[in-house]
Amino acid sequence: MYAIVRSGGRQHKVAVGDIVEVDKISTAKVGDTVELSTLLVVDGDAVTSDPWVLDGIKVQAEVVDHHKGAKIDILRYKNKTGYRRRQGHRQQYTAIKVTGIPAAAK
Repeated sequence: MYAIVRSGGRQHKVAVGDIVEVDKISTAKVGDTVELSTLLVVDGDAVTSDPWVLDGIKVQAEVVDHHKGAKIDILRYKNKTGYRRRQGHRQQYTAIKVTGIPAAAK
């Protein structure tokens, strides 16, 4: 059984026991339980994609860690003008462990 969930503007495929990196959830502390909205649930051959059924299904996950991603270097350069700009970025992430995917009511 797996589900497609939405978090931080991105979609992730998750199953019970998976550890997934999502954009930082600033309100959650390590050990807290969070709920993720579900877009699709696949249970064997049964695929649930009906939005009215999926409104009641929330994937349960536990916050494992908050950390920063790899450094990204942004360089801007224009030829023959002496224009050079350097910028760096490290994205904030939250690692979550999926603890439960409720089955869709039939």
